[in-house]
Amino acid sequence: MRFQSPESAAGRLFAVCGVRTLSLAVAVSEETASGLLGFAVERIDAARGERAFMKGFKVFRSVFPDPAPGLVVSTEDHPVQSYLWDDFTVEPDHEYTYVFHPVKGAPDRLDRSGPPLSITVRTEPLFDPDAVHQVFFNRGAASSQAYMREFGTEPIADKSPDERARALAWLAGDLGPALLAFVDACRPGDTLLGCFYEFRHLPTARALRAAIDRDVTVRLVVDGKDNATTDEDGVSHEAFPREENRRTIAAAGLPADSITERTARPSDIAHNKFMVRLTGDPAEPVEVWTGSTNLSDGGISGQTNVGHRIRDAGLAATYRDYWTLLATDPGAPVGDSAAVKRRKNAEFERAVAELTPVPDRLRTVGPGVTAVFSPRPDDSVLRAYAELLDSAENQGCVTLAFGISPAFKQVLKGNTPSSPILFLLLEKEDRPRQGQAGSFVRLNATNNIYEAFGSFLADPVYQWARETNTQQLGLNQHVFYIHSKLMLIDPLGDDPIVVSGSANFSSASIADNDENMVIVRGERRVADIYLTEFNRLFNHYYFRSVTERIHRSRPTGDDASLFLDETPGWQDKYKPGSLRAKRLALYTTMSDTHTG
Repeated sequence: MRFQSPESAAGRLFAVCGVRTLSLAVAVSEETASGLLGFAVERIDAARGERAFMKGFKVFRSVFPDPAPGLVVSTEDHPVQSYLWDDFTVEPDHEYTYVFHPVKGAPDRLDRSGPPLSITVRTEPLFDPDAVHQVFFNRGAASSQAYMREFGTEPIADKSPDERARALAWLAGDLGPALLAFVDACRPGDTLLGCFYEFRHLPTARALRAAIDRDVTVRLVVDGKDNATTDEDGVSHEAFPREENRRTIAAAGLPADSITERTARPSDIAHNKFMVRLTGDPAEPVEVWTGSTNLSDGGISGQTNVGHRIRDAGLAATYRDYWTLLATDPGAPVGDSAAVKRRKNAEFERAVAELTPVPDRLRTVGPGVTAVFSPRPDDSVLRAYAELLDSAENQGCVTLAFGISPAFKQVLKGNTPSSPILFLLLEKEDRPRQGQAGSFVRLNATNNIYEAFGSFLADPVYQWARETNTQQLGLNQHVFYIHSKLMLIDPLGDDPIVVSGSANFSSASIADNDENMVIVRGERRVADIYLTEFNRLFNHYYFRSVTERIHRSRPTGDDASLFLDETPGWQDKYKPGSLRAKRLALYTTMSDTHTG
């Protein structure tokens, strides 16, 4: 939900609330801005009788010239120097009042006596029984000060069983419990149909076995492709994820008649991660679980992921039909001639496209939920996604686990500083690679495009302690940070579009792999939840991306930006045309706000 405070002599606050995340923006009067060192941010939780100043990391250098790693301070003494601020420690369906006290004076004699700004907000419920959409994110933040303080940096496997379980649960956030809750909601007589690439999360497999035991029909299509290899050193590598999937199925005691292995099209990936629930007599589809989450510890508790539960009978019926097609293991198996292979694969791709026809311009998709399945006869939908991102009128956001597709760069390279602002959250920094074919196209602020990429603090940086990542923890082997696949178009407008699902925005994910996506249009609550979570992740990794770049270019250099500015000069970063000014304007001009 979106809020704005009543206008006061000091200015006005704006807020967007998700479930456990909220974003705040400050528009101050000229009087408040004069001599402003920042804000002491106070949070009031009336229901619990709590009132306290929020914590921060940045400090005044004259007060802490050499801050110890792990130092946490109060914004009462070391204020927030930003007109954009987020709180990622809120509870679902809860009311909070935020008071921004302007701080003036000097670090050794702070003046907080000026008129404050205040706003009262309410977060979204974690689960709304009357809502069509429920959205669940994991933390996706093993590379964080919070994880380091709570659990240290040792590999997960080296922890005691209890500590390991606690760390995995912390990292899983709401995603892990919500996934199990979807399975546990199935009642005797229901049917649960699922398609999974990685099926190696034993708690979920056991929950499915328990569902079978209470008379739920469970049918799963899992990746069973034989991609075993032997490397140049003669070392054999088993088929992945087939062998781990099989071990998990056996360990959970899932019966053979519940499992169909996807073996056709062996060079492509059965990359889906969805379930469809059917209920009643006769059984009718009622809801879908989809998103980016593989059934593994790394998927649930490592890299960034989302689960999206949708109660929509029409959508569920479309997913059921897609599952029914996949359960036949369509496409060409190993051994077919080239001509037969082309024919079988083309038949499969046409059948998928017929299940989910989409317009050439995705911006014309109607309100509600639209499914897009893969593989398709060509990658035209990829170009449509790129054009959809470029169609944003004010703001676009996207996560890209495997780099920026040429289709996106072709569309976006002509953008200018006056184009709508776009935020790209990448697994790896976008830069020229050795042996890369063709000229490298760089997208940056000259295109009004801003990027953050997966990174972590490998060494202490003043008060920021050394961190870890999901590879070092032993959770992920390929994608360590950004695995979610989502796109937001004008999320703060009155007609937002959210795209989410299993497909990386790549040619292979459209034309080759088994994939599913949903396009959600006009659902402001859904957009607010996705946007505040995107802000959480983008801000988290943007700081680390910038720090990595700085230390790569100046490995022994001093960086004053890691400390608070001891003058009002920090406000210069909000000069017209700057990234911060553009971001601030998104909130001060957003639609459909409630007065709080």
